[in-house]
Amino acid sequence: MNPAEYLAKTTQRKTVMIELEPGNTLEISLKEDAQGRDCVEVELHAIGHSLNLTPNQARVLATELIMAVNRAEVRSNLKRSRNVAGGAQPIEQRRGLFSEAFAK
Repeated sequence: MNPAEYLAKTTQRKTVMIELEPGNTLEISLKEDAQGRDCVEVELHAIGHSLNLTPNQARVLATELIMAVNRAEVRSNLKRSRNVAGGAQPIEQRRGLFSEAFAK
């Protein structure tokens, strides 16, 4: 068996399990469908449902998840920096101060 075939066979059964909360896990597996095509299965054990995605669909889902996490982190950082830098000052008031500083 050549190295590429061996790698393909050993990675096809790769399963990742993520515990979302006690007793509630998300399992992600690379499987093969009846026609021999790769399929990514995402199973939520708490409700007993699963998604069977093509690699492209799984990539789109992963990209959307990463983008959502990035937006959440940016929003959190902005809230934190506003609290540190400006206290409870409304954003309109801070913008006015910024404009005044450059108007001179």
